[in-house]
Amino acid sequence: MDLIKILSKEFKTKEIYMKNIIDLIDEGNTIPFIARYRKEMTGQMDDQALAMLAKRLSYLRILEEKKEQVIGVINDTGAMTKELMDSINASVTHQELEDIYRPYKPKRRTRATQAKEKGLDPLAVLIAAQDHNITGIEKKAQEYIDPEKGVNNEEEALQGAMDIIAEEISDNAAFRKTIREDHLRNGVLTTKAKTEEDSVYKLYYSYSEPVLQIPSHRILAIFRAEKEGYISIRITAGDVKNTDFIKSKVLVDPPAPSTKYVEKAIDDAYFRLLQPSIVNEVRNELFEKAAEKAVRVFAENLRNLLLTPPLKNKRILGLDPAYRTGCKIAVIDENGKLLDTGVIYPTPPQNKVKEAEKKLISCIGRYDIDVIAIGNGTASRESEIFVADAIRKNGRNVKYTIVNEAGASIYSASKLAAEEFPDLDVSIRSAVSIARRLQDPLAELVKIDPASIGIGQYQHDMDQKKLSEALTVVVEACVNNIGVDLNTASTSLLSYIAGIGPALAGNIIEYRDKHGGFKSRRELLKVSKLGPKAFKQCAGFLRIPESSNILDNTAVHPESYDAAARILQILGYAGEDIGSKGRSNIEEEIVRWDIHRIAAEAGIGEPTLFDIVKELSKPGRDPRDDLPMPRLLEGVMDIEDLKPGMEVEGTVRNVSGFGAFVDIGVHQDGLVHISQMSNRYVRDPMDIVSVGDVVKVTVLDVDISKKRISLSMRKDPKKTGKSIDS
Repeated sequence: MDLIKILSKEFKTKEIYMKNIIDLIDEGNTIPFIARYRKEMTGQMDDQALAMLAKRLSYLRILEEKKEQVIGVINDTGAMTKELMDSINASVTHQELEDIYRPYKPKRRTRATQAKEKGLDPLAVLIAAQDHNITGIEKKAQEYIDPEKGVNNEEEALQGAMDIIAEEISDNAAFRKTIREDHLRNGVLTTKAKTEEDSVYKLYYSYSEPVLQIPSHRILAIFRAEKEGYISIRITAGDVKNTDFIKSKVLVDPPAPSTKYVEKAIDDAYFRLLQPSIVNEVRNELFEKAAEKAVRVFAENLRNLLLTPPLKNKRILGLDPAYRTGCKIAVIDENGKLLDTGVIYPTPPQNKVKEAEKKLISCIGRYDIDVIAIGNGTASRESEIFVADAIRKNGRNVKYTIVNEAGASIYSASKLAAEEFPDLDVSIRSAVSIARRLQDPLAELVKIDPASIGIGQYQHDMDQKKLSEALTVVVEACVNNIGVDLNTASTSLLSYIAGIGPALAGNIIEYRDKHGGFKSRRELLKVSKLGPKAFKQCAGFLRIPESSNILDNTAVHPESYDAAARILQILGYAGEDIGSKGRSNIEEEIVRWDIHRIAAEAGIGEPTLFDIVKELSKPGRDPRDDLPMPRLLEGVMDIEDLKPGMEVEGTVRNVSGFGAFVDIGVHQDGLVHISQMSNRYVRDPMDIVSVGDVVKVTVLDVDISKKRISLSMRKDPKKTGKSIDS
């Protein structure tokens, strides 16, 4: 298999770039490093495409290993032919290879293997040949009667022979491929209720839809309903058409004396062996593709959540709502340092509203609080009403926002949280986490298993290993894209930096604690077990604002420091001019120069030149600063306040295959169905919105009893009657 040629075609890039990428991966370079610092070698392929490529490369290499195993098994049987070898070598998926391997694969005892044990293979060959010159097949079958072998009469001999023929037909790779494609292209999935009990799956108690048209989210919902025992599923296709297809390839015309037995074997092969097997394969393929789509949606939601802009230079009071045990509060300063903690009881059953208000207002004044972050869990609504009323009555210029607290309890009970705050109660740690999630979402959320952050759908139905791997790739990409402060980053954050991992992250923290922080990137080489290879991968993603070399606070890699100095020299800049407001913007200035000449003189490629110039223009820049800031609130609105036609603003909290869930400040996310996302046709909701986007929506309908809110982003909102699962 020519991996370079295959992957170049799949990823639509030049073969020289593909060769470079494969070499870079094989040399142990990380995806973030390759994407950022080897653009000339990759044709500027981004990190997402590189991650997909690396996954596909691994798939094809595993396929190559499997081919070698298959070839070995078939060679051992003596059945290898040139045509068979060519078919094996040409296969590009595991399914294709499995179809080819199927006839030679060691099997459990089947009706066919038992018939072969009884010595009926020659009779099967004779019947399958459909020789017009051979008559008296029944008489021939009598020659195989042997009670000691379990063949008691002519009928049993013929049946055994047909069982052998049926299995051979079922194992035919070409037949399987055609019938599988027919089920995928023309099959129909139908469901039948197994209970009369009302449930969220009632829509699927009697349901039918062409396989080709079922969206991924619906497939997952239907399969979950089956798994939970509410429905049964059938997938059907053109059985007559498919059996006729096999017969057209197998039966002779005009029929021979044995043709009628071959025809019976074909029907048996299809209905007993082929069709059930193909249906299982189609079910697996439908689920896997749906799960893959769900993982992609989950990953994209996670990416957008992690890239939510931090609320910089703000003092934040985190409030973790509760009823009986009270609302825990934690105050953090502009750098995330914990200043104070406490508990107030404004919610039932205590209802100590005045006392809680006095304590809250005192805390706001004492620490000059800018924003209050309220967790969205139990008692969140009551807590929001209390906070909004307290700051209004006391004339405080403080805003608040609702923060998704999913996973906060997991973090607060973790070993990491115990190490960070050994003297704090678990519930207080949650309040700290809520405040920090608003201040710097990326830095705080990396401390939690991505699957526990509360975005995506059907996550528990998916392959947990695949989901975890996909989400880890996203977190790594986000962390490395933003970069981290080497002297303040947590172990969790450092662990995601290219080339580091948990062990080296721990060593970095240990060195930092012992020596009072890093003065330069080069000092990283003094960290235990962090050698030149790891340094090359990680250095460019680590920032040191305190360094005397301003480049240490940029994404410029140390290997390009000389090139950066040369660029400054050519442009007539001094080191102290970097980021200075007194000089014109380097990005604007360089376009007036000969880019080719500057790149050549600096000894770098043009993509790297532009990256360096961008960093020199704004050292210490945070890519998240260009994104919309979190929406801060002043007043409270309730679901009862919503009326059809009302226009409101909200924040996208989750995106699925059928639409987006938007928080409009009433503690119940509204659904913008895919049909209401635009006046034009929308194929994928993610083409329109992302998690964290602030959008204007129109209220279509409100069902207070079911707590369902239908929203629209269209210019001419219309009710469609679509359900949440449609």
